[in-house]
Amino acid sequence: MSVTPTRARVNPVVVDTTPKRRPPWLKVRAPVGETVAEIRHLMRGHALHTVCEEAMCPNLGECWGAGTATFLLLGDVCTRTCGFCDVKHGKPLPMDWMEAERVAQAVKTMSLRHAVITSVTRDDRRDGGAPIFAMVIRRIRELLPGCSVEVLIPDFKGRIEALRIVMEARPEILNHNVETVKRLFKTVQPQDNYAWARATLVNAKRLDPDVLTKSGIMVGLGETMDEVKETMRDLRSWGVDILTIGQYLQPSRRHLPIDRYYTPEEFAELQEYGLEIGFKWVESGPLVRSSYHAAEQVRALSIVHRQLYGHA
Repeated sequence: MSVTPTRARVNPVVVDTTPKRRPPWLKVRAPVGETVAEIRHLMRGHALHTVCEEAMCPNLGECWGAGTATFLLLGDVCTRTCGFCDVKHGKPLPMDWMEAERVAQAVKTMSLRHAVITSVTRDDRRDGGAPIFAMVIRRIRELLPGCSVEVLIPDFKGRIEALRIVMEARPEILNHNVETVKRLFKTVQPQDNYAWARATLVNAKRLDPDVLTKSGIMVGLGETMDEVKETMRDLRSWGVDILTIGQYLQPSRRHLPIDRYYTPEEFAELQEYGLEIGFKWVESGPLVRSSYHAAEQVRALSIVHRQLYGHA
């Protein structure tokens, strides 16, 4: 007599993805005020996107209130699905070659002293959209001489030919965020590669040693303090000048959960360590993001550069 096997009843494992309660030192100012409304109206009028809005940046109120914003190029749909990011992902629209002109005109209208330009990742293009970065850098220089430009670029899959297009336009700061430690890289950024991040930052310095390079790390995803410091040493060995370290904040329940909140004392320890190992500037704090205090960084480091070498 045959016996039909029965499937044992297994209680499903329930993972609590409810965002952890924020500690008292994580207070975010609501994005309100006349300047905030003016910038939002300006962005909509130019059919532009900001990473401030798309990525739900906690500093939107502070930065927009001060009249600064980080522009998002190449549309608002990313081809990658990073576990921390709230930017839309999927199949992007064709390239909009007038986007660079609209961004530059918005920068001029805002009379910015320092413009921060980033983008979604466009793996549908071999050049990753690099030509639009170069176009907007050059156009800002034409419309608003004296405005410094920082670009926060994708890794372009480590392709030096795409990076060269951006570097030939000579931004003041070339930023690419490593985001997390090597052990967690594929968990946090499944379609990214630690070697591509290294190639981007190392090759940027090789292509133009005078350009300041920058990177950023999120903490609170399950890494150890020793792993953070190891990543910092990697970045410094790659020639990175400026480092930002901030707390990961879970945008929604479908994103990676927060493992823990770092304390202000731990952020201070990381800042001190970063300066000890040779970074020229370290921003480290719970709400620090890539473009936080970016204008202050480029102004201060440009002054130091002139003092050391006698030219801009």
